[in-house]
Amino acid sequence: MPKLDPFQPKQGSGPDSNPIDKDKITENPHNLPYAHSVASLKIEPTQEGAIKGMALSAMYEQTGAQMSQIQKQVRTLFEQAEKLKERVRISELIYEAEIRFEPVIGQHYHLYQRSNESHVLSMVAPRDWGKNLPFETHVAEVRLLADHSWDVTFSNKDSES
Repeated sequence: MPKLDPFQPKQGSGPDSNPIDKDKITENPHNLPYAHSVASLKIEPTQEGAIKGMALSAMYEQTGAQMSQIQKQVRTLFEQAEKLKERVRISELIYEAEIRFEPVIGQHYHLYQRSNESHVLSMVAPRDWGKNLPFETHVAEVRLLADHSWDVTFSNKDSES
């Protein structure tokens, strides 16, 4: 048997020939559906339905949490809008009310409704009147802000006017 030199090409082989059968090789081994070398990662068949089910479950959980957060934010915004509407309502009543003094910024005042449904802004709190409240109802307690708007600290919502 002739001695083979490992550094010499085999007979019948050239730069364009491959000694391995063409059916057993590929030019793009990364596209194979299985590991193509010993050092490759192990590729195991998966249960596609289980993977999709877990992914779908995680997606529902995440979007559900986000939806819940948005609903809380909407509730908060709605409550803020309701408070603002009440503040506007009370402010309108104050500016239509009888005021016999000049309100001072930062001070608390009380809005009362008379039996004839007219309103009065007073410096006297309901507890200071004792049992002889000269008005029909105490509508609100307010504080005058620096921008001359009113901060409603108490509102009797039953006294809709």
